[in-house]
Amino acid sequence: QVQLVESGGDSVQAGGSLRLSCAASGYTSSIGCMGWFRQAPGKEREAVATITRSGTTIYAASVKGRFTISKDNAKNTLYLQMNSLKLEDSAMYYCAARGGVTCSLSTSWYNYWGQGTQVTVSS
Repeated sequence: QVQLVESGGDSVQAGGSLRLSCAASGYTSSIGCMGWFRQAPGKEREAVATITRSGTTIYAASVKGRFTISKDNAKNTLYLQMNSLKLEDSAMYYCAARGGVTCSLSTSWYNYWGQGTQVTVSS
């Protein structure tokens, strides 16, 4: 089993920056892929970015060039640096993980999820 705990969510003005963290614990050696997803009220959960164990990344088109996903393997921690935040970035942000060597932007790919951290962007 793997446990994921997100942190770093906050309220920020448009154009600002935030860094989210996701601490993994448990059977972390089984993790091959980790990702960030988000869900706004009334909308489906969508992918933001993913990263494989080897560091290969995939970004959703809506965040490419503004967000950066990274990880610290020694600390078993995943990060999401979010710059130039927009109103439409407001959502609950979730960390996800699974085994294997590849990642996917599909929510069904992942079998471990955190509880989420709220990001609110205001004008």
